[in-house]
Amino acid sequence: MDKVLMKGNEAIAEAAIRANCRHFFGYPITPQTEISAYMAKRMSKVGGTFLQAESEVAAINMVYGAAGAGVRVMTSSSSPGISLKMEGLSYIAGADLPCVIVNIVRAGPGLGGIQPAQSDYFQAVKGGGHGDYRMIVIAPSSIQETVDCTIDAFDLADKYRMPVMLMGDGMLGQMMEPVSFPEVKTDHLPKKDWATTGTKMKRKANIINSLYIHPEELEEVILKREEKYNTIYETEVKYHTEGLENADVVLVAYGTTARIAKAAIALAKQNGIKAGLIRPITLWPFPTDIIAKTAPNVKCMISVEMSTGQMVEDIRLAVNGVCPVHFYGRTGGAVPTPTAIFEQIRRYA
Repeated sequence: MDKVLMKGNEAIAEAAIRANCRHFFGYPITPQTEISAYMAKRMSKVGGTFLQAESEVAAINMVYGAAGAGVRVMTSSSSPGISLKMEGLSYIAGADLPCVIVNIVRAGPGLGGIQPAQSDYFQAVKGGGHGDYRMIVIAPSSIQETVDCTIDAFDLADKYRMPVMLMGDGMLGQMMEPVSFPEVKTDHLPKKDWATTGTKMKRKANIINSLYIHPEELEEVILKREEKYNTIYETEVKYHTEGLENADVVLVAYGTTARIAKAAIALAKQNGIKAGLIRPITLWPFPTDIIAKTAPNVKCMISVEMSTGQMVEDIRLAVNGVCPVHFYGRTGGAVPTPTAIFEQIRRYA
């Protein structure tokens, strides 16, 4: 396949279009505005709909409506904007509707800053909206992976009838790398016979709703949804590992931070220290098993993040006290350096 040099945000948008996303509702915010700008140029040329909503709240509710009609639909934003979308996201999850949400994370809390961060991890994987719900969260680490993961996100959303979040950071959205676009097939996915497309007097009307008056009925729906989440945890975990064989120290990092961690591991190797990497690709479902399997064979693990430490909690749960789990991170838009991460490796090795 031919490759083309693209910025991360634009590659996400083009991948969504190639995945047959024909409806996009968004609102501009740095550092993801290029996604909306790209969609504004391209959607009309492919017979799709682009609409810049009056707010993030409006945008996510437009997604709710389009998803209910069974079309492939996406929205994108950055941290404060994602917070505003959370009520609508809970409604979408409660109605079992497929959609894709892109979060190109910036520093917070509040307006924070426009520099890259990973401090939305809790919001994404623990549920930023209300109620018992989950969404699949995918964290690519290269521009090519943003393309592949965007396509996967639409497939997973349709397969499980649920929202899927693609989560990157400001660096991933702004950097440029060569990418290729694979052929997309959807014939393996279930038919959307639940969609509100009009009955034409040929079938019973479909109703999209998340309101249940009787607690027993709502409990039954939630528990059935929980069974789906358990299946996802068993079948959809994705991760990448490097150098775990004979490693004394294992770094756990995702997204662009994992790329920096690989450079730190190379420095460790040059200094005679055996270090490895576990890179979660799905933040939910989290790669608990590989972390638990690795823990007995290493001196320690180090969670490396662009936050004050959020993923580290899930690593500690997975390790379950078998080995020490340390944390190193930068926050506020500051980015860890290979040298600083290497010093942590040397400290604990």
